Amino acid sequence: MKKKIVSQINLREDRLPPGQKWISAPIVYDIVDELPEWDLSKYRFKVWGEVKKPLELSYEEILSLPAVELVADFHCVTRWSVKDIVWEGVQTKTILSMVEPTQDAKFVLVHCLEGYTTNMPIEYLFEEDSILAYKMYGKPIPKRHGFPLRLVVPKLYAWKSAKYVCGLEILKEDVPGFWERRGYNMRGDPWREERYW
Repeated sequence: MKKKIVSQINLREDRLPPGQKWISAPIVYDIVDELPEWDLSKYRFKVWGEVKKPLELSYEEILSLPAVELVADFHCVTRWSVKDIVWEGVQTKTILSMVEPTQDAKFVLVHCLEGYTTNMPIEYLFEEDSILAYKMYGKPIPKRHGFPLRLVVPKLYAWKSAKYVCGLEILKEDVPGFWERRGYNMRGDPWREERYW
């Protein structure tokens, strides 16, 4: 197992985006009422599409990658924010370095175990504070908060920080995900209040 490199990352000084208010803990939203039990022995995280080296990793292999601790604020499109959530996981730029995106790689569509998808420009996955998290406040992420793997992208509204992640599809062109097809903004920058179309 590779030695883990743990560091603190919190890149924003202007912490509360316009139109938001602080609350004490994140509210859970899901697109399904009941979540099945994930079988970690069968779980595979995949990256494919506009990459030179498509990737498939088991949960244990993800845990063996160099990790960071991320302390970041969390901003929901429904106008609440939570300070200083502590995550631990693998930086998405580490994953991208493993798959080597092609010159045509411009966007990503995130795929999740319960059928959720969300999209974003690929540059957000090269940011220091974008991670695939498997711990929250020092413990495995609670199921309803995203176990086994949650994408955390603090620079975007929280619907982009997809739960139950099982894959990243790297694309030439932008493809709307679950909420984007229902009127949410294609990018979702909280500081520009990119909430809906």
